Amino acid sequence: MPSETRSDPELTLFLCGDVMTGRGVDQILRHPSAPHLYEPAARDAREYVHLAEAAVGQLPRRVDDRYVWGEALDALGRLRPHARVVNLETAVTVSEAAWPSKGIHYRMHPDNVGCLVVGGIDCCALANNHVLDWGHEGLCDTLSVLHAAGIRTAGAGRDAAEAAAPAVLPAGSWRVLVFAFAHASSGVPAAWAAGRNRAGIRLLHDLSARSVQTIAEAVQRHKRRGDVAIASVHWGANWGYGITPDERAFAHGLIDTARIDLIHGHSSHHVKGIEVYRDRLILYGCGDFLTDYEGIRGYEAYRGDLSFMYFPTLDAASGRLLRLRLAPIQVRRLRVNRARSRDAEWLRAVLVHEGRALGTSARFAADGLVELDWR
Repeated sequence: MPSETRSDPELTLFLCGDVMTGRGVDQILRHPSAPHLYEPAARDAREYVHLAEAAVGQLPRRVDDRYVWGEALDALGRLRPHARVVNLETAVTVSEAAWPSKGIHYRMHPDNVGCLVVGGIDCCALANNHVLDWGHEGLCDTLSVLHAAGIRTAGAGRDAAEAAAPAVLPAGSWRVLVFAFAHASSGVPAAWAAGRNRAGIRLLHDLSARSVQTIAEAVQRHKRRGDVAIASVHWGANWGYGITPDERAFAHGLIDTARIDLIHGHSSHHVKGIEVYRDRLILYGCGDFLTDYEGIRGYEAYRGDLSFMYFPTLDAASGRLLRLRLAPIQVRRLRVNRARSRDAEWLRAVLVHEGRALGTSARFAADGLVELDWR
């Protein structure tokens, strides 16, 4: 359909940071996986539930699918995004083929996939450093379970072609294309790269101009007039606000050369600065949306329990950012909660401080959400 005849001039998306529904989160759901782990610090996934309970008190068991979403469902209901995209850092499988060289193994039982469905997730980006924690079998199970549940995937596949293909999301009268990639800096083993006859992820070996050009060629093959293209990128270390010159140049290159309209960056366990470049949104690090880290000590200064739900609104015809609304959240009791006012202010202050070098700031709106300023 020609863009001139399309009826919805604005497109609102929901994006967030890492969704880690394995280990402790999986153990409180209705169908917990076998709890054994192969981690140096923990041999049983229930230990992560006990750590959380030591911090916040007794937690329920066999919770329904809505529990982990908590108050996030209210925000989704109020803002009604056209498409919902998350980075799922958990294998959805009963595979026992734990990747031998990995010290951490996330998995969620396939019968718990309803906890993603109830959130209305349209697409799971799978190019990250946990989706093959339970081997190629676990990845193939993950793809099958998500697709059977009606959830599209990007960044991983049964071969290189599937891993490189975008997820195509209908969004009102428009389409959203999600391309997903992982960079080695996020801890992805090189052996996880998808091959011609090997399941795996879409792995970026570098952030060079050549990599940008390869992505540009893929976008050109799929993007039609009026489509909005997202690059979901898992990159960088877990902790630290710094954005490397290579990361920033790569993000700009995706916009300049590859016709990407929005960059959804993740891997850091805390929010990072936000940039708007040529009217395109760059989220360098979205923080964690849902984890089982409660009660684990270390890096408290980064407040990894705090993050945002990101609601960018774009001009649907051009992909230009019109506004960005952010709902401050806190993971507590292994669920997503609305952040308290002082914690929301802490998050806003981080965006202001880290955004100075990127040309952005942030303020509270009348409805309690945070809005990005860049003009």
